[in-house]
Amino acid sequence: MPEGDTVFRAARALDAVLAGRTVTRSDFRVPAFATVDLVGEPVHSVASRGKHLLMRIGGQVVHSHLKMEGEWRVFRLGEPWRRPAWQARAIIEVPDASAVGFELGTLEIFPAGEEAQRLSYLGPDLLGAEWSALEAVRRLSSSPEMPIAVALGEQRHLAGLGNVYVNELCFLRGILPTRPVADVDLEPLVDLASRVMRANRERAVRTTTGDTHRGRQLWVYGRAGEACRRCGTRIEHGRLGRNALELRESWWCPNCQR
Repeated sequence: MPEGDTVFRAARALDAVLAGRTVTRSDFRVPAFATVDLVGEPVHSVASRGKHLLMRIGGQVVHSHLKMEGEWRVFRLGEPWRRPAWQARAIIEVPDASAVGFELGTLEIFPAGEEAQRLSYLGPDLLGAEWSALEAVRRLSSSPEMPIAVALGEQRHLAGLGNVYVNELCFLRGILPTRPVADVDLEPLVDLASRVMRANRERAVRTTTGDTHRGRQLWVYGRAGEACRRCGTRIEHGRLGRNALELRESWWCPNCQR
């Protein structure tokens, strides 16, 4: 699932193409919004909030979440799409470009005045202008018994972290993913989360090791059975979640993380 930095870059690319222009065609291929017509409406902005993408058009917000398979792509008018048309869920055209949302996990349209209330459950956005480390720490602290890897992935605590960052942050801070929130020094962890994600928001290739070469970008994520880059111990793998239906993959070094 795309993480906050990926959605941030997608929103910025869409904003560069759409903002300040007028919609010449809109097509929403989901039953609940199939009759919505935004033709003639101005595109005010496209922005991200954690993993959520928000197109503010006229008096409406087109809200999407990419989930596992979704993405937005921009094409010149008349340019062939490089994904099958049946995967398209939303099309927004302006005079010189077309933005197409493919296989969007969530797509909904609501009045602009409802945006704040609908997204009020989200924690502070790590890449947002109003990012608050203090609020993120407060929210994490509200779940003292939760394993830290689970708590970091909860979007109501802080918005934008996905499983890659969760695993990498735990390694970088030397914390076992199963350690309860109450036993973690949260302030430096939250500060690191902000710094690492902000460093990656300008990169096409995400890295937490500082190396952007393929296969060297990450410390533990996806590396079960391989040698720890720091100490040589075999990376271990398990699954963690709030319950049996919400388990996520977890990787750690049993020597470097305690």
